[in-house]
Amino acid sequence: MVVEIDVLNEWIPEQMGPGAMFVLENAGQVGEADDPYWAVLACPDCGTLGLITRRQIAGLIPVICGSDKCSAQFFLRDGQVLVRPPS
Repeated sequence: MVVEIDVLNEWIPEQMGPGAMFVLENAGQVGEADDPYWAVLACPDCGTLGLITRRQIAGLIPVICGSDKCSAQFFLRDGQVLVRPPS
């Protein structure tokens, strides 16, 4: 698993390798009013693209990969990926 997030300046899906993140142009305007979508993140483990929310970027709630072949669960903290400990 990639342990650092790579923030991209341009939306080029082909360059979205594991751990790449692109902040949406309309960040904060789509999704739930109290926790809107903020960015697209490529899973640090498998590279599957998924939307993440403001709370996930802040490390308040975990990110769970949406792939049916990957079970990665992790927190984002200061540009780092921290694997979610088992409960």
